[in-house]
Amino acid sequence: MRGAVALALPLVLPVALGAAPARADGADGAGGAGGWRLVNAESFDRPLDDRKAPWFSDGDGPGSPYDVDMYDNDGAYFETVGGPAFKQQLAKMSTYRKSFPFGDGGWLTAELAARDTDGDGRPDGAPTLTSRRGVAQMDEPGHQGGVVIRSTRALPAEYRVEMTLRGLDFGGQRNGSWDYPDGRVNGYSPEGCKTNFPWASGGDFSRPECEWADVRTDSNGFYYLGIMDYERPAPHNNVFIHGHRKVAMDSYNRYKYAGSGLRYCNPATKQYEQYSAGTGNGVNAIFMTDDRRYPTMPGTEYLMPSECGFAKAGAIVSQVDLKPELLPEESYRFAVERRDGAYTMEMSGVFAHTGRATFRYTRAFVQDGEPIWHYNQTPGEYDGRFNGEWTWQGPGGTVTDRDVWPAGSAYPDRFVIGDPHMNFYEGKAQVDDVRMYVPSHR
Repeated sequence: MRGAVALALPLVLPVALGAAPARADGADGAGGAGGWRLVNAESFDRPLDDRKAPWFSDGDGPGSPYDVDMYDNDGAYFETVGGPAFKQQLAKMSTYRKSFPFGDGGWLTAELAARDTDGDGRPDGAPTLTSRRGVAQMDEPGHQGGVVIRSTRALPAEYRVEMTLRGLDFGGQRNGSWDYPDGRVNGYSPEGCKTNFPWASGGDFSRPECEWADVRTDSNGFYYLGIMDYERPAPHNNVFIHGHRKVAMDSYNRYKYAGSGLRYCNPATKQYEQYSAGTGNGVNAIFMTDDRRYPTMPGTEYLMPSECGFAKAGAIVSQVDLKPELLPEESYRFAVERRDGAYTMEMSGVFAHTGRATFRYTRAFVQDGEPIWHYNQTPGEYDGRFNGEWTWQGPGGTVTDRDVWPAGSAYPDRFVIGDPHMNFYEGKAQVDDVRMYVPSHR
């Protein structure tokens, strides 16, 4: 992205070079000028209560409907980098899940997950998903659980999906502080130890749980809207998701971070600023590509357009800084479009530095030799040119993930909203509505 186009002040509508995105006009999010037709909408006016669905034990293995690949909670990757100690640690807990469709025709599905660590047959610190006065309430009291709203079926060949956010309490500064008056730290409750146990990319897996990395003083976050590459998006470990995103708009709120791994773009000055210049409420709008971001763990590299330019790799860029204190009177709208051989990410609301604005960033499936990870919904869209293999070594030996993107593959799109991690992130969020559009000519 180079430069911005001012359409009507105070609206700012940036557009990345390389593809012509459809405009989104009108109060309903996608008006006729954009050529979109509404096909699904969930306003949460009808009662939604996850307590009507039972928790069930999930063994994670090949017989589980949540089994995906070697990066699963019990996957070969962790057996390799963790060795025998990983299996011993994993045996100390059980995973419980619940899943249920909702919305017209069941077009949406709720996925909740939690752990049973005391062996009483019930999930501990279980998340909930309910609705109140037309707003979905996502409540996750413990970081060892997760809750997401996903598309039930694969998305169409071309679409626009959008969600409206009315409340957010998943970390970041409040009133200029990472430490809240109620004792929470970056959105995490102060009780007990909170670590990334038992999933890491290395280190001593035999350590007691409380000696693993402290998530309170690491990061909190939330997925506003992400497009995933596998059939049943649901909470897994945080390592897993790094290899399964196509595009995503999320928050990564790092406690008192002063390093060089994150930075803000100030959209008013069009200059990058250090992370500490923001409030820890940034939105990271990222296109994933096929290069590996990390040498010792799964993860695709980041392509990051912003008002400050275009960045690949290096420090994670936050394109905008939210102002959670304005919710719920104000709202934020997040949208992803797939159209004309490109993806577009869009963010609208009242942001720091700019006030009310809309930001759009578009990138072709393959642009300047860089593909968007697993963009092909069908085998005919891709010829195998970006295939490769990832090899991992550790106390458990060596394992190779062959054909990470082979010819003949297909990765239908599915969207996800919420917290997909089972060893990071904790808090509450309120979602006002979720909508899906298709091109009006269809």
